[in-house]
Amino acid sequence: MLALNEKGIQSPAPWLEKGYTLPAFDRAAMIARTKQAPAWVHFGAGNIFRAFQCAAMQKLLNEGKADTGIIAVEGFDYEIVEKGYRPNDNYTLLVTLKSDGQVEKTVIGSIAESCILDSENVPEFEHLKEIFRNPSLQMASFTITEKGYAVRDAGGSLTPAISADLAAGPGAPRSYLGKVASLLYTRYQAGCLPIALVSMDNCSHNGEKLLQAIRTFAEGWGDAGFLAYVSDPARVSFPWTMIDKITPRPDASVEAILRADGLQGLDPVVTSKHTYIAPFVNAEESEYLVIEDAFPNGRPPLEAAGFYFTDRDTVNRVERMKVTTCLNPLHTALAVFGCLLGYTRISDEMKDADLVRLIRTIGYQEGLPVVTDPGIIRPKEFIDTVVGVRLPNPFMPDTPQRIACDTSQKVPIRFGETIKSYLADPTRNAGDLKAIPLAIAGWLRYLLAVDDEGHPFELSPDPLLPRLQAALAGIELGRPETAQGKLDTLLSDPVLFAADLTATPLAAVITADFAAMLEGPGAVRKTLQRVLA
Repeated sequence: MLALNEKGIQSPAPWLEKGYTLPAFDRAAMIARTKQAPAWVHFGAGNIFRAFQCAAMQKLLNEGKADTGIIAVEGFDYEIVEKGYRPNDNYTLLVTLKSDGQVEKTVIGSIAESCILDSENVPEFEHLKEIFRNPSLQMASFTITEKGYAVRDAGGSLTPAISADLAAGPGAPRSYLGKVASLLYTRYQAGCLPIALVSMDNCSHNGEKLLQAIRTFAEGWGDAGFLAYVSDPARVSFPWTMIDKITPRPDASVEAILRADGLQGLDPVVTSKHTYIAPFVNAEESEYLVIEDAFPNGRPPLEAAGFYFTDRDTVNRVERMKVTTCLNPLHTALAVFGCLLGYTRISDEMKDADLVRLIRTIGYQEGLPVVTDPGIIRPKEFIDTVVGVRLPNPFMPDTPQRIACDTSQKVPIRFGETIKSYLADPTRNAGDLKAIPLAIAGWLRYLLAVDDEGHPFELSPDPLLPRLQAALAGIELGRPETAQGKLDTLLSDPVLFAADLTATPLAAVITADFAAMLEGPGAVRKTLQRVLA
């Protein structure tokens, strides 16, 4: 039997016999060195962190290019640390699922320690303060999702939790960002020590979002020196980044492989906050992390692990390339049509000629002509890999239902930006677009929560579902006439689509496609085939 902990790793032969790659460095020395001179703290101890950042750090440690590891911090669900990290002595298992069927199994040991971001747990919070007082600390990175940076509600008002933290001051904050700001305040009090705060979340201008959140606390706490500190990029930087790696929820098929190897402790744990914890993470082999090279206290040489370091403009262009053209619009189109057509795996959708034609048209024909080439990653090569390798990977257990989450927040960027490019270019005609308006019509059809066979299904979570479904109330499958005049309110909303589509030729196209998909069972498939013929 294989035990994923310090004692179990001390007997490497059984692991190696089963094809696992083990850490090739002195882990005890790494942990001791990290406690003495920490360099990297990471907030958000989820799957992408374990599969990407931790694996990159392990590469540096294996090659002798670094001698400290990462300190993992969890501030949303403390049970991730208590029930996931610490019982395994902070080891994790990365299972890389390659498109050719190969499975790589790597024991990751680059996490030096795991911490809980809880201001009410005095020992835990004081320990984090000590880390932030250490001059050696170079960066604090984040994968806390885009929602994690919100300090204001949809109406622009500060949330109650943020307001309470601003009123109470930096001593005992309760919100996630308030606790981060408090730790940064500790570093400020220790002598305005330099640090980079690096959002690695998959959202546009992520560094700017983090900066504005921290500034909210600096301004609200009324310490002019602290505000000057966080506003000085020579002291505190907020680099922009673009991240891309698919790490779905740990899958039962992967768990079966590990059980067959004799790995212990695989029974899943679901926390009180409904987080699914497993000692392994399954991920694709493709990965990109592009980072603005702005680190006032230095940084690990992560370029040696495949990270790209460049200027902010290039990061912005890479992010725009991915999010508006080469990956995210294709993902969203597959998500909504996958749910409508009864798919539960993205890779199975890539066997569907109609859906492949849809995403190829969105990406190659409609997106690439207006994409900005960032230089360091070629758009066509990127999309070739997406369409030819990543999405069809039969071993990646990713689902359209997962990707369909929060689609209302994604549409204005993933489709709206390309639409805006066509509208702004006098040499192009937005009316020539057919796949992008079809995808938008497909999303609206998806919101009816009835699939192409006429069966109800559960919609993925989305903050605007009540409003969107209210706008579409009364529309019935088999009665296209019930949609007449119902879409204009939504299509005229520039928040949803980045433009008032009723002022463009696209509204009529979307309305016609939507009505066609209401004809009856099978109408979604027929509309796909007709529009893309």
